[in-house]
Amino acid sequence: MFRSDSTAHGHVVRRFTPDGGGSSTPPVHVQPRRLSYLERTTKRAMDIVGALIFFAVFGPLYLLVALGVRISMGRPVHFWQNRLGERGQRFRFYKFRSMVHNSEHVLDEFLSRNDMARTEWDTFQKLEKDPRITPIGQFIRKLSLDELPQFWNVLKGDMSIVGPRPCMERQRSLYGKGWEHYCAMRPGITGLWQVSGRNRLSYARRVELDVEYVNNWSLWLDIKILFKTVRAVITGEGSR
Repeated sequence: MFRSDSTAHGHVVRRFTPDGGGSSTPPVHVQPRRLSYLERTTKRAMDIVGALIFFAVFGPLYLLVALGVRISMGRPVHFWQNRLGERGQRFRFYKFRSMVHNSEHVLDEFLSRNDMARTEWDTFQKLEKDPRITPIGQFIRKLSLDELPQFWNVLKGDMSIVGPRPCMERQRSLYGKGWEHYCAMRPGITGLWQVSGRNRLSYARRVELDVEYVNNWSLWLDIKILFKTVRAVITGEGSR
């Protein structure tokens, strides 16, 4: 059912305010904030309840997307990929398939022939016009529907609903001094990156946002990110 798909940097931390602004104080290096036992338990309980509510309410949508992928692209409907999560541990990360079967070969071939695309990939780890993505894949990515299988990751305990974006193994070196912050919490389906510009941001800025999230975490911040995520999905802001 699931298929494997492989699809600078010392960082400083700026103080983050929930309205998205930053203070004028100079950036400083800090250790990642550690959640207390009560905070971790509360966040985990909210994740489980949220994932169960999702499947109860949006189960038909999940099946509809799966059917669309199956009809348009054949099997498998899902793919899995190794990602790095809390404490840097590997886990299987699930998504609806949106790319051709030989995606890695297609990407390598495309980048070898296109210097501008290579620069774009090195900066963002994304492409505006990605040759691997199928037409229906483009559609479900635009609406973030390809992310829905990650609610299984939340139930399994690999991920949280809100947190840093799951990191690919080859992206480990891009985190620099921010790696300790990334490893401090479970990665999330959504987070500051998704509501702050998403694919318009460089990867270095994504790392900074992960650091800010960890150091300024609160349940209220998670709730604000969830509301902003709904708006970002509806408007398609920053999606690619």
